[in-house]
Amino acid sequence: MIEIDEIVKNLKDAKQQKSEFVGLMDSFNDPYLVLIACILSLRTNDKTTYPATLRMLELAKTPQEMAQVKEEDLSKAIYPVGFYANKAKQIIKLSKELVEKYDGKVPCDIDELCKFNGVGRKTANLVIARGFNKPAICVDVHVHRIFNRLGYVKTKNPEETEFALREKLPQKYWIEINTLIVTHGQNCCKPQKPNCNNCPISKYCEKLI
Repeated sequence: MIEIDEIVKNLKDAKQQKSEFVGLMDSFNDPYLVLIACILSLRTNDKTTYPATLRMLELAKTPQEMAQVKEEDLSKAIYPVGFYANKAKQIIKLSKELVEKYDGKVPCDIDELCKFNGVGRKTANLVIARGFNKPAICVDVHVHRIFNRLGYVKTKNPEETEFALREKLPQKYWIEINTLIVTHGQNCCKPQKPNCNNCPISKYCEKLI
């Protein structure tokens, strides 16, 4: 049986020694800031996303402010994140929708969040967890890959992994598990060449047993 408590403890200890950029989402507890920072981070590494997010926040920090920003100005601020022009357009449009339809407040509901263009379950769960501090499991490629490597779940895609973890993972770990696993995935358990010799949770890994 996989000792999830020991795995989480070891990952926490390892995270203290890793990249400061992985903790980008830990810096925000406002649902709107979590949402737009998450949009920037899609398909972009953390070292690029972090400074781009800070530049974006110099222009606006609320939906009302962002709705007034020009796409050209936002594009320049967030460059060179991936698809920066499309993301600038998306963020401004989303901000306007929040102002016009939601009184400037981010909805605390996964299905409602997924109604926004470009917002999927991964982003929606992260907003619920980090922005509202409510139990939600954000599953990205790292979470999907590593929990399957461990043998903790046996799923085919991130959405299946989310629902499998909802059934199995203790709720006390739901909010923090994404940050822990992403840190581990970026620094150790990489897709092609996992550094198993220096892995803090290798003794629990089905891949190595």
